[in-house]
Amino acid sequence: MKPRTMCHVLAVLLAASTPLWSQNKTIDLWPDGNPQPTSFDKPEYDPTTDADRLKAGKVTLRLTNVSRPTISVYFPKVGQNARVGVLVFPGGGYDHLAWNIEGTEACEWLQSIGVTCAAVKYRVPEKGGFPENPADLEDVQQAVRIFRSHASEWHVDPARIGVVGFSAGGNLAALLSRNFAYQGNKVPPSNLSARPDFQILLYPGGLTERGGSITVAEAVKPNKDVPPTLIVQAINDPASHVESTLAYFIALKNEGVTSELHLFAEGGHGFGLRPTELPITHWTALAERWLITIKVLQDSSVKKS
Repeated sequence: MKPRTMCHVLAVLLAASTPLWSQNKTIDLWPDGNPQPTSFDKPEYDPTTDADRLKAGKVTLRLTNVSRPTISVYFPKVGQNARVGVLVFPGGGYDHLAWNIEGTEACEWLQSIGVTCAAVKYRVPEKGGFPENPADLEDVQQAVRIFRSHASEWHVDPARIGVVGFSAGGNLAALLSRNFAYQGNKVPPSNLSARPDFQILLYPGGLTERGGSITVAEAVKPNKDVPPTLIVQAINDPASHVESTLAYFIALKNEGVTSELHLFAEGGHGFGLRPTELPITHWTALAERWLITIKVLQDSSVKKS
């Protein structure tokens, strides 16, 4: 296929998958420059190949070499504001970001139930992780603080701002929930808390120590300050092993953290919000009910603003 023809096909596919909802605002996390220089000097691009461009009949968009972290904010329709905020952390193994399947599409769902949502584009790929390299943690801390600073303007209750993380993004959410008060040497102190008020983890990775251990990794090990947590996982997930998820869930229970775990026999890894014939595809309904249970959402019909 000629390059121009391929571009035309992709344009048609993207147009066909364009949602009824659209982002309303994009904000730089560090308008004066990142606290630390990035570990790469190549431009941002989409590494998706033609072979994996389509998933569940829809175009997939990935981003890598992200050196300019941002939040893309999605507002609910007028009259449907539930006064709840959520920041979404896409996965991608800290190598890239599964930008639409685990980012913008999650925001479209949340927006549809009256939630103000922000898809977080954090820096990838960075060399090393927390605590040696805190770049991604600092990005999501800053994202929460920026979101909270706009709570009044965006008609969100600053005490009802949570995070949703997929795969590596689930690891990052757990890292944030455990280390929200971390203060980097090059980040100016803030009087705004970066603590999320709840977290939803979808097939989270890296929750236990390396080498096949089922000991919860020190960086994400829960304490009593970790917020209420919902976890959704498939037992046949080949990437995020269920044993690690179970170990993390038990650690939450031992710390007295309000938590809920839904395990499904099938679903694999990386399904996001794309429809399948499997029961796990309806996890969003479970999440909505859980948000009502912990009194974040007031009722299933979304509170009128």
